[in-house]
Amino acid sequence: MDTTKTLAPTAAETDAAEEQAAPDTAAATTAAEGAAPADGAAEPAVEAAAETETPAAAEAGAAGDEDAEFDEDATDGEDSGHGSGVGAAATSIVAAGLGLVALSGSWVSRVIAERQTLIGQIESVNATTAKEKIAALYGDAWHMTALVNGVLSTLALLLAAFVLARPAFGTPGRVLPVWVRSVSWAAVALGVLGVLVFGLMYFDLLVALPTAAQ
Repeated sequence: MDTTKTLAPTAAETDAAEEQAAPDTAAATTAAEGAAPADGAAEPAVEAAAETETPAAAEAGAAGDEDAEFDEDATDGEDSGHGSGVGAAATSIVAAGLGLVALSGSWVSRVIAERQTLIGQIESVNATTAKEKIAALYGDAWHMTALVNGVLSTLALLLAAFVLARPAFGTPGRVLPVWVRSVSWAAVALGVLGVLVFGLMYFDLLVALPTAAQ
């Protein structure tokens, strides 16, 4: 019976096979090593992005909070300033109006003067001299007109002086608007003029009462 033998590979063939398999193994190892860092690099990138975006978002939120607080403070300041400014402006306008009405003659003074004239007509019946009759019919009504208008002028002067002096006793550095100060000074001028004129009229120094011939 014939027996066949398998010849063992020679040393040269074994070395060639190992050399041929070595590059394939090295390529597979390199590919595996290159793929591992690529997969692991995604996590550091995400963490770095999160660390970069988080401070920016925090700063944006803080800036928004500060803007909101600033807007609230500014609104409160404007509201308070607006309220006090409106009061000063209204007072100055009222003072100027009172001073102008007093100088031109108010309805109150006219009504009181007419009432005093009626009283004088009643009293003139018992007057014995012409001077007493003139005083009862005209002088008393004249004096009442000067008195009422003088009171209005004094009130206008006091209101205007209060508006001009108010900032000195309020918030330091607070200044009234220019037009409010202008109206207040106009009211002061009208008030001083009214007090002077009606004071002279009341004491018969500006225009004296007429006298009858003796």
